[in-house]
Amino acid sequence: MPQVIVCTWGDSEGTLARGVEETLTLGRRLAGGLGVELSLLVLGAMPHDAAAVAGRHGATALDCASDARLSAIEPDALVEALAQICAAHPPRVLLFPQSFDVRVVAPRLAGRIGAPIVMNAVDASVEAGQLSITASAYGGDTRAVYQISGEGPTLLSVSTTAVSAEPAASATSPLIRDVPVSLAGVSERIRLLQQAKAQGPRLEDATIIVSGGRGLGSPEHYALIEQLAEALGGMAGASRPLVDDGWVDAGRQVGLTGHITRPALYVAVGISGASQHLAGCSAAKTIVAINKDPDAAIFQHARYGIVGDCKEILPELIRAAREHRATSRSTTQGKTR
Repeated sequence: MPQVIVCTWGDSEGTLARGVEETLTLGRRLAGGLGVELSLLVLGAMPHDAAAVAGRHGATALDCASDARLSAIEPDALVEALAQICAAHPPRVLLFPQSFDVRVVAPRLAGRIGAPIVMNAVDASVEAGQLSITASAYGGDTRAVYQISGEGPTLLSVSTTAVSAEPAASATSPLIRDVPVSLAGVSERIRLLQQAKAQGPRLEDATIIVSGGRGLGSPEHYALIEQLAEALGGMAGASRPLVDDGWVDAGRQVGLTGHITRPALYVAVGISGASQHLAGCSAAKTIVAINKDPDAAIFQHARYGIVGDCKEILPELIRAAREHRATSRSTTQGKTR
């Protein structure tokens, strides 16, 4: 029987990749609407938390294609393995937590097996036997709804920052199965010479982010962004123009072509609010905007807004944040004595 399958692979730390629980939440909703079972498919080495996560979200099976080449996240090998699996056990819906690698692999797989695919999916449901998929479009500015009929496989790449992970009402004990694939004749057409390695905290994990844009005026003013972020206990980010102009490195970029974040607090300083940037921060619980242009688009998305010159406002916010932090620290120390 066709199933709803969530497909992923492990990360460098031996755990499931980010976004799997959110994708399983969406997959479980579709499986219920279609009256089929939900399973988790892992490519490469089995992450140590896979069984627990699969069971927590109601998956009845945990399948693993453990060929060593799949652990290297080689696109040609991944596409071939998935094509073989889909041919042997055609899924009703195949979901991926969206990432850079998924953006490369999923469309190629869809072309290989002749299946429809929706990228940037943020919601999905079943209506009269048809799939109704909502996806972000135009850099997150709007939503597009796709109605997909037929019984063949449908592929979804899920923008997991727009989905909240919700465990199943009752946990399961998934059946663990090995899925054989043959990759002997597959050779990678692109060779990786050096793997980029991220060091330190990641913007995606930050609960507080302060980002700067061209409204800062000059590169030296970006130091104010870093100081406010430090005073708030958060991380400093930037819009794409600052990265393009060489003010900061690409690791700080928030937006459609940068990091997709979901912090509790996002402070946008001197950022106009273009759709490409909002795609990376619109999932924040609270957005605070600082801009001297009262008509800047960012104010339409912010809960709080300050109209004024950010170079005058930032030093006052830094001072207030540092004073509050110092007061909180002394109060805590006093209680522990």
